[in-house]
Amino acid sequence: MRTKGQDLHLRDALRVVNKRLKIVLIFFSVTLLLVLVGTFLVTPRYEGMTKVMIERSQSSDLTSRSRAVSSDPEFYETQFQLIKSWAVSRRVVEMLSQRENYAELFSEGQEGFSLVQSGLDWAKGGWSAVQSLFGVDDGGTEGESLIPSEGHLAETISRGMRVRPIADSRILTISFLSPNPEFAALVANTTAKAYIDVILNMKMEASKSSLDWMTNKAEAEKKKLDEAEKSLQDFMKANDIVTVSNRIAVNPEKLSELSVQLVRAESKRKELEALYSKIKNGAENPQFALTVEAIASDATLRVLRSQVVESEKRIMELSNKYGPRHPVMIKSHGDLKVLEEKVKEEIRRHVHSIKNEYDFSLAKETGLKKQLREARSETIGLNEKYVQYGALKRDVETSRKLYDALMLKLKEQGITEENRPVNLWIVEEAGIPTHPVKPNKVLNMFIGLILGLFGGVGLAFFLDYLDNKIKDPEEAEAALGTLVLGMISLCRGKDREIEGIELKEPLSPVSEGYKALRTALMLSSDHDPPRKILVTSPSPGEGKTSTAVNLALGLAQSGKRVVLIDGDLRKPRVHKVFQINPEIGLSTYLAGDNNGGILQKGLISNLSVLPCGPIPSNPTDLLASSRMQALLEKLESSFDIIICDSSPLLSVTDSRILSKLFDGTLLVVRGEQTTYDMAQRALKSLKTVRANVLGIVINALDFKKGENYYYNDYYTSFEDEDEVEPEKAATLTQVFAGNSETFLKQRHEDSSSFEEKFQPRI
Repeated sequence: MRTKGQDLHLRDALRVVNKRLKIVLIFFSVTLLLVLVGTFLVTPRYEGMTKVMIERSQSSDLTSRSRAVSSDPEFYETQFQLIKSWAVSRRVVEMLSQRENYAELFSEGQEGFSLVQSGLDWAKGGWSAVQSLFGVDDGGTEGESLIPSEGHLAETISRGMRVRPIADSRILTISFLSPNPEFAALVANTTAKAYIDVILNMKMEASKSSLDWMTNKAEAEKKKLDEAEKSLQDFMKANDIVTVSNRIAVNPEKLSELSVQLVRAESKRKELEALYSKIKNGAENPQFALTVEAIASDATLRVLRSQVVESEKRIMELSNKYGPRHPVMIKSHGDLKVLEEKVKEEIRRHVHSIKNEYDFSLAKETGLKKQLREARSETIGLNEKYVQYGALKRDVETSRKLYDALMLKLKEQGITEENRPVNLWIVEEAGIPTHPVKPNKVLNMFIGLILGLFGGVGLAFFLDYLDNKIKDPEEAEAALGTLVLGMISLCRGKDREIEGIELKEPLSPVSEGYKALRTALMLSSDHDPPRKILVTSPSPGEGKTSTAVNLALGLAQSGKRVVLIDGDLRKPRVHKVFQINPEIGLSTYLAGDNNGGILQKGLISNLSVLPCGPIPSNPTDLLASSRMQALLEKLESSFDIIICDSSPLLSVTDSRILSKLFDGTLLVVRGEQTTYDMAQRALKSLKTVRANVLGIVINALDFKKGENYYYNDYYTSFEDEDEVEPEKAATLTQVFAGNSETFLKQRHEDSSSFEEKFQPRI
């Protein structure tokens, strides 16, 4: 298993292939065998090939002018599809009379022999015999029942037809595959002729359909043209369209003149209106009226005003001579009044004249507005009539042009319908092939080799990708981010027990693995090595107990004072391995029932064992109590190393509680059983409580498999030797059997002295 983000090197690929070499070889062999069987069982096929040249026909109209041929990149692809079409294949069947000549055309030569075809023929013969035996009528003679229909024959030819262009030319090849070489050449040559017949039939059918459509369309357009011309004539008569045209030309000038006159009249009226509103009270106030220029400038008024001035001057002169009642003075005043009345009368006359002129201007303006409205209405009406006239006229012209074009095209189509739309020349007719083109045995074998090789390698990588179990120490370190401190070989043999193998088989690969683990633990720290070591695993059955036992034995053999604690208060096994009294132990001490005498003698002098004791109902509470920490402190003062076998991490929380009390934790995983997910979850659970993880121990690792090629040769040869001294093996067997009275007596004496030695301390 390659971790995420890790580059795949060539040596990694070779390792994966070497690890699953059997799968690669099996897949390669099966693939190659299937390809070979398929190659030699398939019916040989011969290819008849005809070379032809196809060009687009350049059509011309009746004026003998060639039409520009537009570039059509899909032209040749269209012709290829037509050649392979069912219609051309059906025409080939008709031209060759295949149903009548079926036996001759579809017979296979000696080269066309096939095991598959022979098997089919044998099956058909057997079925016919069964029908004859039971008297079943197949509805006709045997020959007629075996001849397929024309549609089936055409479909067979269409499937075997190939059309391929020759690069940088207008030449293409028409080929046909068949078990019969003569039939293959015959079909290829006949297809070119059938293609021309089909193209001509398509052109004639299209021309006929086009002629029928254009004829019907021309008749319909003729009726439309007649109706349009009649509508135009009726409209011209009803609306005197000639007079309308003249008036349409004159009316714009008239509208323009009326608009100018109206503007002038409005200006004149506004001036008179302002003047009249200013002087209409002039008769009552002559002095104000005389200030208006239009009145003051009148000659008569100027004369009268001068006479009034002279009369006033004369009265002033006479007043110096005569009194007011003098007849001369009275006469002079009378003359002045007459003159003033004449001035007022003249002013009233001017005011009245201006009023009349204003009324006339207002009436003129109103009349011009009325004329302008009438002229506009008339112009709009004329325009509407003329627009309608133009629309009717355009309909007539359009209908006439369309009718003329249809008639011209109809005549042209009738003359040119026999022209071929595509020109085809046969460049080279197909000859009878002498060698089959299918199957290509060399190519098929090469493809089989490539598919088998790459498919096998791909399958190996796919299986390696799906394999999520821990097998390789380097991959485990990269994936889990934790050191692998030890690898324990798989213990083979039904009668071999891994617990205590340090004493039974000290030179075995398993024992060497535990020795390497012991060395790694002692050298794992730059300062003092860990004294309190907790051994656990993600799940049950991964070898944590055997690892704890053998590690304790190995450390005790090296001269260390070691105590082994069975901290698995749920499924303890240490007392079974050492065959000691399970009635007292860790649980009784933590529960407060026993304050001493809980340690028991191990198999060697430097090893002491603290069994689990009776299984308690509250193991988690007992392990989390202060008595557990106090016990470890007392043991640490008496022993060099404390090793504790605990419960699995993913099952219960006991190990996480104990990991806080120990210097380091060993995580035991089983090769080819524990998955990376389980190990990651176990490590995560330890990190959440900030436990010191010393490393991982891979247990039951099979070094004989390809993935552990680093250790394969050495350990295999070493394990096969199985060098154990006979006398030592007999002694160890006696020790572990537990049946020797001498051994039991010696253990009892050692245990008594051991309890006396350690009981005061605990």
